[in-house]
Amino acid sequence: MAHDPAPTGLLEIGRIGRPHGVKGDLLVSFTSDVEERRCAGAEYTVMTAGATATLVIAAIRPQGERFVVHFEDVDDRTAAERLVNKLLWAAPLDGGDGIWVHELIGSSVVEVSGVERGTCTSVIDNPAHDILELSDGSLVPATFIVSCAEGTIVIDPPEGLFDLA
Repeated sequence: MAHDPAPTGLLEIGRIGRPHGVKGDLLVSFTSDVEERRCAGAEYTVMTAGATATLVIAAIRPQGERFVVHFEDVDDRTAAERLVNKLLWAAPLDGGDGIWVHELIGSSVVEVSGVERGTCTSVIDNPAHDILELSDGSLVPATFIVSCAEGTIVIDPPEGLFDLA
């Protein structure tokens, strides 16, 4: 399924699934584990045919690995069905000590020894830990990241990691 391009400056936070009941509730899968993204009052942008709209969480509760979400002004199943499969977008949050996916993608990857390994083209979500995919197809577990600043990811990979490529 093709999606509208990402709104400038926003990050993908989740995807709206199917309606849940007849009062406008929807099942939502979040790609962010930040609590502020999953609480009443959280605001999101959705794209519909190239135009943007704002959705605000009125109520939310967990259901398995997803959440049942009621957005303000989405009060019946018909309104909810119009939002199925829409991506949720939000502005990056400031602060925190973590490394964010949007900081990794597009960054150059360099070993602590100075060997350049290419560019991070994507981050693969993996149950054990995330994996960086590099421009040459190499995969680097995120556990080998030493630092990430100003468009450069410094890694300390074990000997032989790149020998298989």
